[in-house]
Amino acid sequence: MRESHGRAVAVLVGQLRDFDLAEEAVQDAWVDALRTWGRDGPPDNSVAWIVATARRRAIDRLRRRQRQDRLATSVGEELLSGPTPELDWALDDDIADERLRLVFTCCHPAIAPESRVALTLRSVAGLTTREIARAFSTSETTMQQRIVRTKQRITTAGIPYRLPDADELPERLASVHSVVYAVFAEGYAATDHPDFVRVDLVDEAIRLAELVCTLLPDEPESLGLLALLLLHDARRSSRVDADGSLVLLEDQDRSIWDLELIDRGIALLERAGALGKPGPIQLQAAIAALHAQAPSVEETDWTQIAALYTALLPIWSSPSARIGHAVAVGMADGPDVGLAALDRLDDDDSSRLLAARGHLLERAGRSREAMASFESAAESTRHPLEAERLRRRAHDTRKPH
Repeated sequence: MRESHGRAVAVLVGQLRDFDLAEEAVQDAWVDALRTWGRDGPPDNSVAWIVATARRRAIDRLRRRQRQDRLATSVGEELLSGPTPELDWALDDDIADERLRLVFTCCHPAIAPESRVALTLRSVAGLTTREIARAFSTSETTMQQRIVRTKQRITTAGIPYRLPDADELPERLASVHSVVYAVFAEGYAATDHPDFVRVDLVDEAIRLAELVCTLLPDEPESLGLLALLLLHDARRSSRVDADGSLVLLEDQDRSIWDLELIDRGIALLERAGALGKPGPIQLQAAIAALHAQAPSVEETDWTQIAALYTALLPIWSSPSARIGHAVAVGMADGPDVGLAALDRLDDDDSSRLLAARGHLLERAGRSREAMASFESAAESTRHPLEAERLRRRAHDTRKPH
């Protein structure tokens, strides 16, 4: 059901222009599937069966509300007068087109960024409202209201259910990439969840990135995004130890990194590079690839990583990129150079900046200052596991070396 939900909803939204009706009809179809597949066995093309059944269920719902619902007099009449498809209806091409339209509709720039994420997870990935609310630390009621308002916004603003024109594609595709990465980031380091890594969200983000690459196979930044996610996810098994404590990159057991994911990420990055359109996501993926290929922290090509950050900053100067650049410079040219780069950043007491400062101070032999920086970082972070790791790092810094 999780695998097929987004496909079926995409086709129905394309026909009905109504998110709620499409989702309700698909749910009705799955109820029918529970009844009939257990008795007769699943059909050869389960997605086509679900879409055809959901279409009939949508027609039933339209008939029931035909007198009072304006939709029944526009799209509804067209559906009611059209032929009913056979259950073996070949939908592969239609599904691909409709899913891509649905992704771009959910990620339209006119929709607030946090609402794009919620609607994409609900309509494309098929997560429940409860799952989405838990992922983003809000109540189910609040998330349901956000999703409802977003659907209403699509209708009232007349946001078209179509693929963007060529001149619109860069901006619109950047919005899609941002949504997919936001889902991954929340899963990779959850803001408010007992588990630091939300495997379900990580997997959903990778699945969405794979979908975009399948539907737009020659978009280098889409390939770069999938490469970036895979290269990060390759370290999943080493990021938390048996006691549930976080493990720093320098302390991770690299022998248990997923080499298959690393190889796949690098291959995707090379494929993106061959298209000759470098972009910020590809640069981030290249940085992740150098980390993934290094035998140890000390053997990492920090000079090359610093150079990649230098190329990245003019086009994507996020706080994380600026901090990453300072750390890379500190590792390549000495901790004092890195600390000077951190000092040039805006006044920021974020956990990540304080932790980076502590790391470079420790390498510079300034243990007392490093300990204070790690303790401040622990106070700034929201996640208890991250706070515990930083306090432990501060404690270890006190020990004589």
